[in-house]
Amino acid sequence: MSAQFVIGIDLGTTNSVLAYSALNEAQADVQLLPIPQLVAANTIESRSMLPSFLYQCTSDESAARSFALPWNTDVTFTAGHGARSLSAEFPDRTVGAAKSWLGHSKIDRHQPLLPWHASDDVAKISPVTASQRYLEHLVAAWHQAFPDAPFAAQNVVLTVPASFDASARELTREAALTAGLPPTFVLLEEPQAATYAWLNAVGDRWRKLLKVGDRMLVCDIGGGTTDLTLVEVASDHGELTLQRAAVGNHLLVGGDNMDLALAHYVAQLFEGKGVTLDPWQSVSLWHSCRNAKESLLSVSGPDEHTISIPGRSSRLIAGLVSVTVERIHATDLLLHGFFPNAQLTERPARGRVSGFREIGLPYESDTAITRHLAAFLSQALAGEKLTHVLFNGGVFKASALRSRLLGQLQSWYPDAPPKIVDGSDDLDFSVARGACFYGWTKLRDGVRIRGGTGRSYYVGIETAGLAIPGTGRPLKALCVVPHGMEEGTEVDVPSDPIGLVVGESARFRFFSSANRRTDQPGDVLPRWSPEELNETDSLEATLPTSATVAGIATPVASGLAEEDYVPVTFHSRITELGILELWCVDDSADRRWKLEFSVRDDVER
Repeated sequence: MSAQFVIGIDLGTTNSVLAYSALNEAQADVQLLPIPQLVAANTIESRSMLPSFLYQCTSDESAARSFALPWNTDVTFTAGHGARSLSAEFPDRTVGAAKSWLGHSKIDRHQPLLPWHASDDVAKISPVTASQRYLEHLVAAWHQAFPDAPFAAQNVVLTVPASFDASARELTREAALTAGLPPTFVLLEEPQAATYAWLNAVGDRWRKLLKVGDRMLVCDIGGGTTDLTLVEVASDHGELTLQRAAVGNHLLVGGDNMDLALAHYVAQLFEGKGVTLDPWQSVSLWHSCRNAKESLLSVSGPDEHTISIPGRSSRLIAGLVSVTVERIHATDLLLHGFFPNAQLTERPARGRVSGFREIGLPYESDTAITRHLAAFLSQALAGEKLTHVLFNGGVFKASALRSRLLGQLQSWYPDAPPKIVDGSDDLDFSVARGACFYGWTKLRDGVRIRGGTGRSYYVGIETAGLAIPGTGRPLKALCVVPHGMEEGTEVDVPSDPIGLVVGESARFRFFSSANRRTDQPGDVLPRWSPEELNETDSLEATLPTSATVAGIATPVASGLAEEDYVPVTFHSRITELGILELWCVDDSADRRWKLEFSVRDDVER
């Protein structure tokens, strides 16, 4: 069956959205899919967003089928609005921020870890499974609306953070395929999707709004993360083109941090009234502060907002306890805590309270987004000027935050202050809409944002030399993928033969850099700073003493099986999904092994 629609999916940290457009129309007509979901036990409503929360039901709830959906035979969990509501009362049974966990390279993301810190009687799932379940819900909602248009037959675009490394992208792909997305689906970076949504909104006017040499910052601050991307305008044979020039690191700071900061302040107000909140009330307060923040910081917001939470003490049974938050105090708290005035030369603080830390999500220790932004722009622009900014993400629905960040950018570039591009107001749905429009324009050979990989990738090569007791041999970093390598391309990596360990357990170490944009395949770094290269997933694996020749496993040549390594060179390929395949090639016998930046066990195929 041929595709009838192009579908764009924003698999968000706090909300997921699906947009679509029929392919038989002359112009893209992007619509949002209403998503049926449980908003309370036995109550189903359709909403434009599916909150990315998952509630693990009790055995009694499962037996009573309180959270059954028309398409769902598994009543052990529920996802969406109802799950988010239940998180206030049952945080230990609720999964949140699964996408942030999916991008956390220090843990095994296939292990059942979530809900984090849940008791033993709560069934846990992996970040991959949680992501899969959100996507399964969207696929089922699609089939409810379009039973004659199978999801797997459509053209599908799924978004990921620009800062996701190759491993996190592969894990996203794995969850998507298991959920029922077609094998031909495409991954698109979220800031690019937001830019495509803007292109769809302004049409051909973008060529009048931008000119050659302009540089546009796409600043995407959502509920859980901050994603920064720089897009440049160039010319190709007289035609304006857009080029993604740089991407920032994956920053775990966003609207959730702001809600928590406001909740901490409000908790002190309760203390001033002699009310000390227990953990249950504190989580409830956190959710209440999300609504308070959006109300108080809006353009026509009230001067004060009342926050009430259920009473828990014997003298407050079935009652409410309330405090009033003033707009001026909430605004001051969030502006100074997350958008303080900073110099372009400032950098985020990286303080440590203790040499030991709990293994959890790597939230930023410095919540000042302005300092993270200064670090990114200093590296990405290298002295050039910023001309435009495109805001995206639910945080910027608060006009005070949008104005503060624009003012900060303009203070850094006073000679030609950057301005907001027209038509960038759809903050909640632009990523899904843009993903859909990208799929449409790709089929129609429309405007494309060029860019390729947002990072350079490296493999760690152990140096030869005399061993020193208690000290490992130093590593060199060999560049195998340059910054900007396009999807669907491949390259031979020039180097002397490298020894590939086979037949025994070995650790393969991989690195990436968003900063070193001039390194080319074959370049070797004898040393580097933590700011230059970040280690991504390392693989503990035993490669077999066989290799793949045209898809067939063959034994290594006689005599090599007794050796502990095979001399190889590297061949890198970036798939259409943005997944890095690193082939280890034994030219002498026309054999090769394939390694991927993945945490899966089948590293040789």
